[in-house]
Amino acid sequence: MSSTPPDILRCAYLELVVTDLAASREFYVDTLGLVVTEEDENAIYLRSLEEFIHHNLVLRKGPVAAAAAFAFRVRTPEDVDRAQAWFAARGCRTERRADGFVRGIGDAVRVTDPLGFPYEFFYEVEHVERLAWRYDLYTPGALVRLDHFNQVTPDVPKGREYLEELGFRVTEDIKDEEGTTYAAWLRRKDTVHDTALTGGDGPRLHHVAFSTHEKHNILSICDKLGALRKSDVIERGPGRHGVSNAFYLYIRDPDGHRVEIYTQDYYTGDPDNPVVTWDVHDNQRRDWWGNPVVPSWYTEATPVLDLDGEPQPLQQRTDSSEMAVTVGADGFSYTRKDESSGFKLGNSL
Repeated sequence: MSSTPPDILRCAYLELVVTDLAASREFYVDTLGLVVTEEDENAIYLRSLEEFIHHNLVLRKGPVAAAAAFAFRVRTPEDVDRAQAWFAARGCRTERRADGFVRGIGDAVRVTDPLGFPYEFFYEVEHVERLAWRYDLYTPGALVRLDHFNQVTPDVPKGREYLEELGFRVTEDIKDEEGTTYAAWLRRKDTVHDTALTGGDGPRLHHVAFSTHEKHNILSICDKLGALRKSDVIERGPGRHGVSNAFYLYIRDPDGHRVEIYTQDYYTGDPDNPVVTWDVHDNQRRDWWGNPVVPSWYTEATPVLDLDGEPQPLQQRTDSSEMAVTVGADGFSYTRKDESSGFKLGNSL
Protein backbone atom coordinates (compact mmCIF):
# COMPACT_ATOMS: atom_id res chain seq x y z
CA MET A 1 0.00 0.00 0.00
CA SER A 2 1.33 3.42 -0.96
CA SER A 3 2.29 5.23 2.26
CA THR A 4 3.23 8.61 0.81
CA PRO A 5 0.20 10.88 0.48
CA PRO A 6 0.23 13.88 -1.84
CA ASP A 7 1.34 17.19 -0.35
CA ILE A 8 -1.94 19.12 -0.51
CA LEU A 9 -1.73 22.90 -0.43
CA ARG A 10 -5.35 23.99 -0.17
CA CYS A 11 -8.88 23.54 -1.40
CA ALA A 12 -8.88 25.13 -4.84
CA TYR A 13 -12.19 24.77 -6.65
CA LEU A 14 -15.58 23.12 -6.57
CA GLU A 15 -17.43 21.85 -9.64
CA LEU A 16 -21.21 22.16 -9.29
CA VAL A 17 -23.87 20.87 -11.63
CA VAL A 18 -26.72 23.39 -11.98
CA THR A 19 -29.99 23.03 -13.83
CA ASP A 20 -30.39 26.64 -15.02
CA LEU A 21 -27.10 28.24 -16.02
CA ALA A 22 -28.60 31.71 -16.51
CA ALA A 23 -30.22 31.72 -13.08
CA SER A 24 -26.97 30.51 -11.49
CA ARG A 25 -25.02 33.22 -13.30
CA GLU A 26 -27.34 35.86 -11.93
CA PHE A 27 -26.84 34.52 -8.40
CA TYR A 28 -23.05 34.03 -8.41
CA VAL A 29 -22.00 36.86 -10.72
CA ASP A 30 -24.64 39.60 -10.62
CA THR A 31 -25.55 39.20 -6.94
CA LEU A 32 -22.42 37.82 -5.24
CA GLY A 33 -19.87 39.40 -7.57
CA LEU A 34 -17.67 36.43 -8.46
CA VAL A 35 -15.53 37.12 -11.54
CA VAL A 36 -16.14 35.28 -14.82
CA THR A 37 -12.89 33.86 -16.19
CA GLU A 38 -14.63 32.31 -19.19
CA GLU A 39 -17.97 30.81 -20.12
CA ASP A 40 -19.90 29.07 -22.87
CA GLU A 41 -23.39 27.63 -23.25
CA ASN A 42 -22.56 24.68 -20.97
CA ALA A 43 -20.31 26.04 -18.22
CA ILE A 44 -19.19 29.16 -16.36
CA TYR A 45 -15.74 29.41 -14.71
CA LEU A 46 -15.66 31.81 -11.75
CA ARG A 47 -12.99 33.09 -9.40
CA SER A 48 -12.69 35.32 -6.35
CA LEU A 49 -10.92 38.66 -6.45
CA GLU A 50 -7.58 37.57 -4.95
CA GLU A 51 -7.28 34.33 -6.93
CA PHE A 52 -4.61 33.87 -9.59
CA ILE A 53 -5.52 30.37 -10.79
CA HIS A 54 -8.15 29.96 -13.48
CA HIS A 55 -11.17 29.43 -11.22
CA ASN A 56 -12.52 28.58 -7.79
CA LEU A 57 -15.97 27.50 -8.94
CA VAL A 58 -17.24 25.74 -12.05
CA LEU A 59 -20.95 25.85 -12.82
CA ARG A 60 -21.80 23.14 -15.32
CA LYS A 61 -25.25 22.72 -16.79
CA GLY A 62 -26.83 19.32 -16.17
CA PRO A 63 -30.10 17.54 -15.49
CA VAL A 64 -29.62 17.02 -11.73
CA ALA A 65 -28.17 19.55 -9.30
CA ALA A 66 -25.12 17.97 -7.65
CA ALA A 67 -21.45 18.35 -6.72
CA ALA A 68 -19.13 16.81 -9.31
CA ALA A 69 -15.66 17.48 -7.83
CA PHE A 70 -13.97 18.78 -4.68
CA ALA A 71 -10.61 19.90 -6.06
CA PHE A 72 -7.36 20.41 -4.15
CA ARG A 73 -4.10 21.84 -5.44
CA VAL A 74 -0.92 19.91 -4.63
CA ARG A 75 2.63 21.19 -4.25
CA THR A 76 4.36 19.53 -7.24
CA PRO A 77 3.48 17.61 -10.41
CA GLU A 78 4.79 14.47 -8.71
CA ASP A 79 2.13 14.84 -6.03
CA VAL A 80 -0.50 14.08 -8.66
CA ASP A 81 1.27 10.73 -9.14
CA ARG A 82 1.29 10.25 -5.37
CA ALA A 83 -2.42 11.01 -5.12
CA GLN A 84 -3.26 8.46 -7.78
CA ALA A 85 -1.10 5.78 -6.16
CA TRP A 86 -2.25 6.53 -2.61
CA PHE A 87 -5.94 6.17 -3.40
CA ALA A 88 -5.48 3.22 -5.76
CA ALA A 89 -3.61 1.36 -3.01
CA ARG A 90 -6.68 1.79 -0.83
CA GLY A 91 -8.98 0.28 -3.41
CA CYS A 92 -10.45 3.58 -4.53
CA ARG A 93 -11.42 4.16 -8.15
CA THR A 94 -9.18 6.71 -9.90
CA GLU A 95 -9.31 8.43 -13.29
CA ARG A 96 -6.54 10.62 -14.70
CA ARG A 97 -6.52 13.10 -17.57
CA ALA A 98 -3.31 14.70 -18.77
CA ASP A 99 -5.21 17.70 -20.12
CA GLY A 100 -7.47 18.03 -17.07
CA PHE A 101 -11.18 17.54 -16.49
CA VAL A 102 -12.09 21.23 -16.86
CA ARG A 103 -10.64 24.27 -18.59
CA GLY A 104 -7.66 25.98 -17.01
CA ILE A 105 -6.44 22.84 -15.20
CA GLY A 106 -3.73 20.53 -16.54
CA ASP A 107 -2.78 17.02 -15.51
CA ALA A 108 -5.25 15.92 -12.82
CA VAL A 109 -6.53 12.81 -11.11
CA ARG A 110 -10.05 12.33 -9.81
CA VAL A 111 -10.85 9.68 -7.24
CA THR A 112 -13.85 8.32 -5.42
CA ASP A 113 -12.53 8.61 -1.89
CA PRO A 114 -13.24 6.17 0.99
CA LEU A 115 -16.29 8.22 1.99
CA GLY A 116 -17.74 8.25 -1.55
CA PHE A 117 -16.78 11.84 -2.43
CA PRO A 118 -15.35 12.85 -5.83
CA TYR A 119 -11.97 14.39 -5.01
CA GLU A 120 -9.58 15.91 -7.56
CA PHE A 121 -5.87 16.64 -7.21
CA PHE A 122 -3.91 18.85 -9.62
CA TYR A 123 -0.82 21.02 -9.90
CA GLU A 124 -0.73 22.42 -13.45
CA VAL A 125 -2.97 25.44 -13.83
CA GLU A 126 -3.50 28.43 -16.09
CA HIS A 127 -2.71 31.73 -14.40
CA VAL A 128 -5.10 34.67 -14.71
CA GLU A 129 -5.01 38.26 -13.49
CA ARG A 130 -5.15 38.55 -9.72
CA LEU A 131 -7.59 41.36 -9.05
CA ALA A 132 -6.47 42.18 -5.50
CA TRP A 133 -5.46 45.70 -6.56
CA ARG A 134 -8.45 46.35 -8.82
CA TYR A 135 -10.44 48.28 -6.26
CA ASP A 136 -12.53 49.72 -9.05
CA LEU A 137 -14.02 46.23 -9.36
CA TYR A 138 -14.66 45.64 -5.66
CA THR A 139 -18.22 45.59 -4.41
CA PRO A 140 -19.22 46.27 -0.78
CA GLY A 141 -19.61 42.50 -0.34
CA ALA A 142 -16.49 41.46 -2.27
CA LEU A 143 -15.62 37.75 -2.14
CA VAL A 144 -11.84 37.50 -2.00
CA ARG A 145 -10.95 33.79 -1.50
CA LEU A 146 -12.31 30.30 -1.57
CA ASP A 147 -12.06 29.18 2.04
CA HIS A 148 -13.41 25.64 2.50
CA PHE A 149 -15.78 22.81 1.72
CA ASN A 150 -18.11 21.10 4.19
CA GLN A 151 -19.02 17.45 3.61
CA VAL A 152 -21.86 15.39 5.11
CA THR A 153 -20.88 11.83 6.00
CA PRO A 154 -22.48 9.23 8.26
CA ASP A 155 -19.22 8.20 9.96
CA VAL A 156 -17.24 11.24 11.07
CA PRO A 157 -14.53 9.29 12.97
CA LYS A 158 -13.85 7.14 9.88
CA GLY A 159 -13.58 10.26 7.73
CA ARG A 160 -11.40 12.01 10.27
CA GLU A 161 -8.98 9.06 10.42
CA TYR A 162 -8.72 8.81 6.64
CA LEU A 163 -8.20 12.53 6.13
CA GLU A 164 -5.52 12.62 8.83
CA GLU A 165 -3.74 9.78 6.98
CA LEU A 166 -4.00 11.96 3.87
CA GLY A 167 -2.17 14.73 5.71
CA PHE A 168 -4.99 16.91 7.04
CA ARG A 169 -4.88 18.17 10.62
CA VAL A 170 -7.88 18.50 12.91
CA THR A 171 -8.42 21.96 14.39
CA GLU A 172 -11.84 21.62 16.07
CA ASP A 173 -14.51 19.00 16.68
CA ILE A 174 -17.89 18.49 18.35
CA LYS A 175 -18.45 15.57 20.73
CA ASP A 176 -20.62 14.48 23.66
CA GLU A 177 -19.92 12.80 26.99
CA GLU A 178 -20.49 9.38 25.45
CA GLY A 179 -17.74 10.00 22.90
CA THR A 180 -19.95 10.42 19.84
CA THR A 181 -18.32 12.69 17.25
CA TYR A 182 -20.77 14.94 15.44
CA ALA A 183 -18.41 17.03 13.31
CA ALA A 184 -14.72 17.75 12.69
CA TRP A 185 -12.81 20.57 11.00
CA LEU A 186 -9.60 19.73 9.10
CA ARG A 187 -7.04 21.91 7.40
CA ARG A 188 -4.05 21.99 5.06
CA LYS A 189 -3.56 25.75 4.77
CA ASP A 190 -2.99 27.61 8.05
CA THR A 191 -6.64 28.43 8.79
CA VAL A 192 -9.34 26.52 10.66
CA HIS A 193 -10.22 24.30 7.72
CA ASP A 194 -10.04 23.40 4.07
CA THR A 195 -12.84 20.92 4.59
CA ALA A 196 -15.12 19.84 7.41
CA LEU A 197 -17.05 16.68 8.14
CA THR A 198 -20.63 17.03 9.36
CA GLY A 199 -22.44 13.93 10.60
CA GLY A 200 -25.49 12.93 8.58
CA ASP A 201 -26.72 10.81 5.72
CA GLY A 202 -24.08 10.99 3.02
CA PRO A 203 -22.00 11.46 1.00
CA ARG A 204 -23.35 14.96 0.34
CA LEU A 205 -21.98 18.50 0.02
CA HIS A 206 -23.16 20.64 2.90
CA HIS A 207 -21.70 23.91 1.62
CA VAL A 208 -18.88 25.71 -0.11
CA ALA A 209 -17.49 28.83 1.60
CA PHE A 210 -16.02 32.04 0.24
CA SER A 211 -14.22 34.60 2.38
CA THR A 212 -14.66 38.34 2.67
CA HIS A 213 -12.14 40.66 4.31
CA GLU A 214 -14.39 41.92 7.09
CA LYS A 215 -17.80 41.26 8.62
CA HIS A 216 -19.23 44.48 7.20
CA ASN A 217 -18.86 42.87 3.76
CA ILE A 218 -21.27 40.15 4.87
CA LEU A 219 -23.72 42.72 6.20
CA SER A 220 -23.55 44.46 2.82
CA ILE A 221 -24.50 41.21 1.09
CA CYS A 222 -27.52 40.93 3.37
CA ASP A 223 -28.52 44.51 2.60
CA LYS A 224 -28.15 43.88 -1.13
CA LEU A 225 -30.27 40.74 -0.99
CA GLY A 226 -32.93 42.67 0.89
CA ALA A 227 -32.87 45.55 -1.59
CA LEU A 228 -33.26 43.09 -4.48
CA ARG A 229 -36.19 41.39 -2.67
CA LYS A 230 -34.12 38.21 -2.53
CA SER A 231 -33.93 37.85 1.23
CA ASP A 232 -35.57 34.42 0.99
CA VAL A 233 -32.22 32.98 -0.17
CA ILE A 234 -30.82 33.73 3.31
CA GLU A 235 -31.06 30.47 5.22
CA ARG A 236 -29.11 31.30 8.38
CA GLY A 237 -27.30 34.27 9.85
CA PRO A 238 -25.58 36.61 9.80
CA GLY A 239 -23.92 35.59 13.01
CA ARG A 240 -20.69 34.45 14.60
CA HIS A 241 -19.71 30.82 15.00
CA GLY A 242 -18.24 29.46 18.20
CA VAL A 243 -16.51 26.79 16.14
CA SER A 244 -13.88 28.64 14.04
CA ASN A 245 -14.77 32.01 15.67
CA ALA A 246 -15.75 33.20 12.19
CA PHE A 247 -18.52 35.59 11.18
CA TYR A 248 -20.90 33.81 8.79
CA LEU A 249 -23.88 33.88 6.47
CA TYR A 250 -25.54 30.91 4.75
CA ILE A 251 -27.46 31.40 1.53
CA ARG A 252 -28.96 29.02 -1.04
CA ASP A 253 -28.49 29.27 -4.80
CA PRO A 254 -31.31 28.65 -7.32
CA ASP A 255 -30.70 24.88 -7.16
CA GLY A 256 -30.49 24.82 -3.37
CA HIS A 257 -26.70 24.50 -3.22
CA ARG A 258 -25.63 26.08 0.07
CA VAL A 259 -22.98 28.83 0.05
CA GLU A 260 -21.37 30.21 3.18
CA ILE A 261 -19.88 33.69 3.27
CA TYR A 262 -17.16 33.58 5.92
CA THR A 263 -14.60 35.82 7.57
CA GLN A 264 -12.27 36.29 10.55
CA ASP A 265 -11.24 32.83 11.67
CA TYR A 266 -7.76 32.31 13.17
CA TYR A 267 -4.21 31.06 12.45
CA THR A 268 -3.54 27.35 13.00
CA GLY A 269 -0.10 26.80 11.47
CA ASP A 270 2.03 25.92 14.51
CA PRO A 271 2.80 22.20 14.84
CA ASP A 272 1.38 22.14 18.40
CA ASN A 273 -1.79 24.05 17.56
CA PRO A 274 -4.31 22.65 20.08
CA VAL A 275 -7.53 20.96 18.97
CA VAL A 276 -10.64 22.75 20.27
CA THR A 277 -13.40 20.34 21.33
CA TRP A 278 -16.97 21.57 21.74
CA ASP A 279 -19.76 19.91 23.73
CA VAL A 280 -22.63 19.13 21.38
CA HIS A 281 -25.00 20.60 23.99
CA ASP A 282 -23.24 23.96 24.03
CA ASN A 283 -25.45 26.01 21.75
CA GLN A 284 -22.69 28.57 21.29
CA ARG A 285 -20.74 26.04 19.22
CA ARG A 286 -22.82 26.81 16.11
CA ASP A 287 -23.76 30.41 16.95
CA TRP A 288 -21.74 32.35 19.49
CA TRP A 289 -24.80 34.44 20.37
CA GLY A 290 -26.87 31.32 21.06
CA ASN A 291 -29.27 31.79 18.18
CA PRO A 292 -31.13 28.66 17.03
CA VAL A 293 -30.04 26.72 13.96
CA VAL A 294 -32.81 26.23 11.42
CA PRO A 295 -33.61 22.53 10.85
CA SER A 296 -32.91 22.73 7.10
CA TRP A 297 -29.27 23.45 7.91
CA TYR A 298 -29.05 19.99 9.47
CA THR A 299 -31.22 18.05 7.04
CA GLU A 300 -30.69 19.46 3.53
CA ALA A 301 -27.55 19.07 1.42
CA THR A 302 -26.38 18.55 -2.16
CA PRO A 303 -25.94 15.07 -3.71
CA VAL A 304 -22.48 14.18 -5.02
CA LEU A 305 -21.62 12.36 -8.24
CA ASP A 306 -19.43 9.37 -8.91
CA LEU A 307 -16.76 9.44 -11.63
CA ASP A 308 -19.36 8.42 -14.21
CA GLY A 309 -21.52 11.42 -13.35
CA GLU A 310 -24.16 9.40 -11.51
CA PRO A 311 -25.51 10.42 -8.07
CA GLN A 312 -23.93 8.50 -5.22
CA PRO A 313 -26.41 6.50 -3.10
CA LEU A 314 -26.83 7.75 0.46
CA GLN A 315 -25.71 5.80 3.50
CA GLN A 316 -27.67 6.52 6.66
CA ARG A 317 -25.99 7.78 9.80
CA THR A 318 -26.45 5.31 12.64
CA ASP A 319 -24.79 7.39 15.39
CA SER A 320 -26.87 10.07 17.10
CA SER A 321 -27.50 13.12 14.95
CA GLU A 322 -26.63 16.60 16.13
CA MET A 323 -30.13 17.80 15.32
CA ALA A 324 -31.77 14.97 17.30
CA VAL A 325 -29.85 15.77 20.48
CA THR A 326 -29.97 19.57 20.30
CA VAL A 327 -33.12 20.66 18.46
CA GLY A 328 -36.60 20.36 19.93
CA ALA A 329 -39.77 19.29 18.16
CA ASP A 330 -40.64 22.94 17.59
CA GLY A 331 -37.46 23.39 15.57
CA PHE A 332 -35.67 25.55 18.14
CA SER A 333 -32.27 24.73 19.58
CA TYR A 334 -31.70 24.11 23.28
CA THR A 335 -29.62 26.87 24.79
CA ARG A 336 -27.85 24.61 27.29
CA LYS A 337 -27.88 20.94 28.15
CA ASP A 338 -30.84 19.91 30.39
CA GLU A 339 -32.40 23.37 30.29
CA SER A 340 -36.13 23.52 29.67
CA SER A 341 -36.70 27.26 29.74
CA GLY A 342 -35.45 30.31 27.92
CA PHE A 343 -36.79 32.58 25.22
CA LYS A 344 -34.88 30.70 22.52
CA LEU A 345 -36.95 27.62 23.27
CA GLY A 346 -40.34 27.40 21.60
CA ASN A 347 -42.14 29.57 19.11
CA SER A 348 -42.12 33.35 19.22
CA LEU A 349 -45.16 35.11 17.77
